[in-house]
Amino acid sequence: MWVAFSVWLLAGHLLPLRGAVVLGLLVLVVVVARGGHAEGWSTAAVVGPSVGALFALALSRGLQALVRDNAERRRLIASLVAAQEEAEELHAELAQAQREAGVLAERTRLSRDIHDTLAQGFSSILLLARAGTATDDPVGQRRLLDQIGASAADHLDEARRVVGALAPAPLESGLTDAVRRIAGRFEDETGVEAQVRVDGDVGGLPPPLEVTLLRTAQTALANVRQHASAHRVVLTLAEAGESVRLDVVDDGRGFVPGEETGARRETPSRGGYGLRAARERLRELGGDLEVESGPGRGTAVSAHVPRGTGRAPRRSW
Repeated sequence: MWVAFSVWLLAGHLLPLRGAVVLGLLVLVVVVARGGHAEGWSTAAVVGPSVGALFALALSRGLQALVRDNAERRRLIASLVAAQEEAEELHAELAQAQREAGVLAERTRLSRDIHDTLAQGFSSILLLARAGTATDDPVGQRRLLDQIGASAADHLDEARRVVGALAPAPLESGLTDAVRRIAGRFEDETGVEAQVRVDGDVGGLPPPLEVTLLRTAQTALANVRQHASAHRVVLTLAEAGESVRLDVVDDGRGFVPGEETGARRETPSRGGYGLRAARERLRELGGDLEVESGPGRGTAVSAHVPRGTGRAPRRSW
């Protein structure tokens, strides 16, 4: 009778519920029978041990449930800690990927800017220098030297602006004036008649759109200078619904479409990078570039871009 309460506690703690109930009933029968023989049968002799047995079993089962809940809580905490560590690792990987993507995008942007400004400027200076060495006319040589100096000064200023990540200088007075300016310089340097036409409202464009269209015009004029042997080129800025178009049409010798994008020539070191870079720029802004040409029929470069696009490019530095 003295150890019955401890037996009920241990039974509820160590045995399954059914086994604990069976053992508890056996111990209760022994206790009640022993008490009835020793002190006589009474209600207290039956109710007291029964209440003690129920209390002991309930207490032990409750403690066992608390132990299970504590173990489950520890498991959940460990799972949460592991999930948090995994999330931090994924966040770090994502941040690294975003940084790498930003660096790649910035390198692409800089390569395009360098090609559209400095590389074309050097090409212009080289062609002028070759023209100067091919003539013995002092007046012509002097004029070519002046053009070389002006072109070098313009592109030196452009190089400083690229390095400083500032807006291109020609766009400070608007896209139309900038196109007229580069067309005038192109005509002075090459002798090819360059005409600029404006159809509709092409002002008030976001700076990225203006820069992209200006770079496209510069690329098209550079191709006319180097490959077309043209006598006249017409640049047209036109409003086309919700888009703005830039058409550059020359009367040069033309080419077979597709040959200018061959794998042999489509490298920055060999040339052929300009139109591909311009097309990529326009497509990033929701536009596109088309080229139509044929042997002896001249070339038409047509670029279009929606007016509503043109957020400033994200920089990683």
